[in-house]
Amino acid sequence: HSSSMSDFTLLGISSDPQLQKPLFAVFLIMYLVTLVGNVLIILAIHSDARLHTPMYFFLSNLSFMDICFTTAIVPKMLVTLLSETKSISYVGCMVQMYFFMAFGNTDSYLLASMAIDRLVAICNPLHYDMAMSPRHCLLLLLGSCTISHLHSVMGVLLMSRLSFCASHIIKHFFCDTQPVLKLSCSDTTSIQMVAMTETLAVIAAPFLCILFSYLRIIITVLRVPSVGGKWKAFSTCGSHLSVVVLFYGSVIYVYFRPLSMYSVVKDRVATVMYTTVTPMLNPFIYSLRNKDMKRGDLRGDQNILPSFPYSHRTQRVNKGWCCTTVRALISQQHHFVSAVTLIDI
Repeated sequence: HSSSMSDFTLLGISSDPQLQKPLFAVFLIMYLVTLVGNVLIILAIHSDARLHTPMYFFLSNLSFMDICFTTAIVPKMLVTLLSETKSISYVGCMVQMYFFMAFGNTDSYLLASMAIDRLVAICNPLHYDMAMSPRHCLLLLLGSCTISHLHSVMGVLLMSRLSFCASHIIKHFFCDTQPVLKLSCSDTTSIQMVAMTETLAVIAAPFLCILFSYLRIIITVLRVPSVGGKWKAFSTCGSHLSVVVLFYGSVIYVYFRPLSMYSVVKDRVATVMYTTVTPMLNPFIYSLRNKDMKRGDLRGDQNILPSFPYSHRTQRVNKGWCCTTVRALISQQHHFVSAVTLIDI
């Protein structure tokens, strides 16, 4: 349809002319903080051999995906805030939608992978090296990226079948699926059903995985006899759990509702939370709450090991921890001492 190829107009965060420059300054600062914070996390992990473990392998990739995720949205939003036309081409809109879904869903699957890592470390520590081997970590990463990009391809193909013959004003600050669907003059019932089912499968699967992992972790940790052991176990999960709540809280609010319940203002605020605020806060949450990240602090280890996600030297250290755990199990006959011993893997 020729009407489908017309440019769209992004309404932006606010239509008030007096707020454009202040909003530009605020979101520019947030974007720069996001870039710097996540780059520092990646450099800290790569430069410190003690952080060459599966958890930090996933964290460094999460930071990279956060950079890509915000870059797919924020730069265009900043241009729109200062531009008079505020337009985006049809192709540009579809491209932005594709990368937004791809990087956002990869974030979701990486959070699930981190939950699996904590589950194995706490509930089954003696099999940690085998379960979270470099090969398995890479497979989890590749699987996360593949599923996310396939979901994005399907989403964009569905959107490309729509016609837009009325208003071309997107009441949002980027090309999200819900506000674009609202503009279509085609029958979107079947597309909504397919999109909702597919989105539920893609988003709900990692979310349910995270819920299951933390239920198992809670049950295991509650059996640890010492209060200190319980606190140590829960503290290692605190950073990850904080990010999960921030990310999924806003995502569920925006996407797990029918199109008829779409609210421009409320959804715009919730979308800002997971597209700009959460990626900006991630480095602070992980570095401030994590003693290993504090120790890393970009000192630059002279004995940096090239292999990644973690080195043979790190594996030997982990095996040493496993031996310590076995001795504790033999002497004290408590299975859950292992969880406390290996909690910092």
